[in-house]
Amino acid sequence: MKTASDLKTPTARPRAPGKPDGVSRIAAIDIGSNSIRQIVADVGADGTIRIVDEMKAAPRLGAGTRETRRIDESRMRDALEVVGRMATLARQLGAERVEAVATSAVRDTTNGHLFMDLIREESGLNVRVLDGVDEARLSFRSALAHFEIGKGRAVVLDIGGGSLELALSADGLLERLISLPLGALRLTEEFLPGKVRRSRVKKLRRKIRRTLSRKLPVRNWRGAMVIGSGGTCTNIGEMFLARRGLHMAQTVQGTKVPCAEVERILDMLVDLPGEERANIPGLNPARSDIIVAGICVIVEVLERLDSQELTVSSYGIREGLLLETARVRPKIADPGQTRQRSVMQLAERSHYEELHSKHVQALSLQIFDQIGERLGCEPGERDLLADAALLHDIGYHINYESHHKHSYHLISHAELLGMSPVEQVIVANVARYHRGPRPKKKHPHYSGLDKQSRRVVERLSAILRVADGFDRGHSAAVRSVHAEWGADAITLKARSADTGREIQLELWGADRKARLLEKVSGVSVRIVGPAGAVVTSDAKTEGE
Repeated sequence: MKTASDLKTPTARPRAPGKPDGVSRIAAIDIGSNSIRQIVADVGADGTIRIVDEMKAAPRLGAGTRETRRIDESRMRDALEVVGRMATLARQLGAERVEAVATSAVRDTTNGHLFMDLIREESGLNVRVLDGVDEARLSFRSALAHFEIGKGRAVVLDIGGGSLELALSADGLLERLISLPLGALRLTEEFLPGKVRRSRVKKLRRKIRRTLSRKLPVRNWRGAMVIGSGGTCTNIGEMFLARRGLHMAQTVQGTKVPCAEVERILDMLVDLPGEERANIPGLNPARSDIIVAGICVIVEVLERLDSQELTVSSYGIREGLLLETARVRPKIADPGQTRQRSVMQLAERSHYEELHSKHVQALSLQIFDQIGERLGCEPGERDLLADAALLHDIGYHINYESHHKHSYHLISHAELLGMSPVEQVIVANVARYHRGPRPKKKHPHYSGLDKQSRRVVERLSAILRVADGFDRGHSAAVRSVHAEWGADAITLKARSADTGREIQLELWGADRKARLLEKVSGVSVRIVGPAGAVVTSDAKTEGE
């Protein structure tokens, strides 16, 4: 097990620009049993959070407290240094308020009050000790701001080093808050202090199961959406993405990990020696010694609720604290609203060309609705195409040259709520291939996708290319496109927005960009004008 001295140097993100107008700059510090984490962010009145800087460290204040009921003095000193640096950073960045909270490691120990007194003396911060219900409420507030839980039942869980918090909601309204002493560090020290053995894991799982059976109701919650935050959950998401080869994903937010896959990850980790476990792709080495116990808790919660998957949240208590401090009450979002809002905000921030982008989106969906099923598209791919079409040209925000590549980077690095990392990578790739060379395995961002995702990118970018060609002049001259799939060809007939309006440029543009659609469909593509004339060009290109 790593010591505090191994981990006491915090890591921080590069500094961001100054605070925009009309927002509050707030710093939130979460002092947990395993780690201490700070976020400095600009919080808007609408609940948007723009991260300015982050800092984290893992002095493990809760280590050994199960038996001694006291925080170890050396760990306390390491933690004081960490909090001091965080307070300094927050003030240097101009934070209007610095909110610091402590959880089970402080509230469950006899010298926790001494630790808080020392923080006040050395850093000038007044630390608020949260009880388990407070933790659960903050986690829920954060989930409400970042997930669409306005309809149906949801269980928001946050697992830390010392405890597990659960918030049960129906249609976005809280119904019950639960706190249980099932933290990853606490359970590791009790059941898995040395080498991980299957017999000890079974005993641990029985303990968790008994606790949940007494405290977590099943009635009305069976099959509920389970949203998990905390290091255990984000590491599960990272390992899952790594196993699928999605190393290019920029965030774990919104990752949906099937219950069976969580079990497989647990099974794999149990059999590995500690030093090998630390090298698993996606697993933070500093957490490798307590991850097994943490995943055991997650698996038992999923089984207790008969839920099919874990939805990973990269947000938690800190973000809930930011919203609470800013007095922002997140709006309850129905399915699709959060995603649409995030995509539109990215488009607007990137100064997208609204008329062209929305028109290409409309034409893309017309073509999808008519021939998408024959191409092998699934219904859910329609939303991916809609998002990629709206965002396909945002790379102009950087410059015209290679703007399709810039679009890929802007989309893949954006915070798009309501969209899983897999979906975000697919949308970025579809936008990337709206022009230029077709998708090829020599392109790292494309070859890293699994086979199924690569096929989705090919199908959707083939449609997007042609739709973009039909608005070559960026003037919405083509009102609509009628598609027919014949025995030997797909016919795409364009209708002019105005009778008699010249659309030769748009017909030429669509014909030039139809090569990938021909490859994907296995038949030729004919572009037909309003009068029925088939467009002929010297040769189709890879796409402008």
